[in-house]
Amino acid sequence: MAKAILCKEFGPPDTLVVEDVPTPEPGADDIVVSVKAAALNFFDTLIIQDKYQFKPERPFSPGAELAGIVKKIGSAVHGLAVGDRVMAYTVWGACREEVCVAADQVVRLPDTVEFAAAAGLTVTYGTTIHALADRAKLKIGENMVVLGASGGVGQSAIELGKIMGARVIAAASSDDKLDFCREIGADEVINYTSENLKERIKELTYGKGADVVYDPVGGDFAEQALRATGWEGRYLVIGFAAGEIPKIPLNLVLLKGCQMVGVFWGDFLKRSPERHTQHMEQLVSWCAEGRIAPHVHKAYRLDQTADALNALANREVRGKVVIEM
Repeated sequence: MAKAILCKEFGPPDTLVVEDVPTPEPGADDIVVSVKAAALNFFDTLIIQDKYQFKPERPFSPGAELAGIVKKIGSAVHGLAVGDRVMAYTVWGACREEVCVAADQVVRLPDTVEFAAAAGLTVTYGTTIHALADRAKLKIGENMVVLGASGGVGQSAIELGKIMGARVIAAASSDDKLDFCREIGADEVINYTSENLKERIKELTYGKGADVVYDPVGGDFAEQALRATGWEGRYLVIGFAAGEIPKIPLNLVLLKGCQMVGVFWGDFLKRSPERHTQHMEQLVSWCAEGRIAPHVHKAYRLDQTADALNALANREVRGKVVIEM
């Protein structure tokens, strides 16, 4: 038997329970991973309340990302061995001591990449490298504005934007969050609770406007940021952490000759698995080189998963929260 955090009824994090579940057995093309760390994301606070696009059958475990050691391999698996260090994306189900995953869904980890860091790479950094490289086609020297910049995807956008040669302007709701953004590489910062977002973007881009806006937040600031987008800019729609899907006047898109670009990473990895694998291998390489460093806001025990999800729901997290087994 292995321990797991389970959602047996839809509701807030405090409805989750810890129970023993049967140890999984791999199918021919699967492996069983002894999980060392699992990472949580904001969408995990929604999936346990039946408010997310994915609707797993109950009981299920939250957590879409994991890193650990291969414990068992299926009869048709090649290129992996018991004892290998790996990371994987599972959509849900990662908050367990042992997890069965398809062998072609894992990426091997070098010894220099810690499990907690690897667990936080897939969703946030995977979303961002797809957004910037494939959807925005970010160019060296461009001005990129990151909304919600102190969160997990925000951190990844700052770091990857800098690696790809952009001038990064981080926007967040408090000065202490913006201090964190500067620490991880932001060139300029905007406090959008005390400053006018549109005007400050214009000022910081010398009247030109943003070449790229990275928006995982939505809500009230989306239109302001779009109004500060420059000619032929790209506005990346990542998600709606604010809880409100903004209604955008499309005349703004016309007048600026700009694009509003959807970033649906979950579907991208199904449609372009080879490209996704390339992205993951690049991210692991950058992490091993120290060029990116997923910030672990806090590590929790498995039986503290509800506390971790409450911290995410309350917008208290800078970077990632990780469950360590």
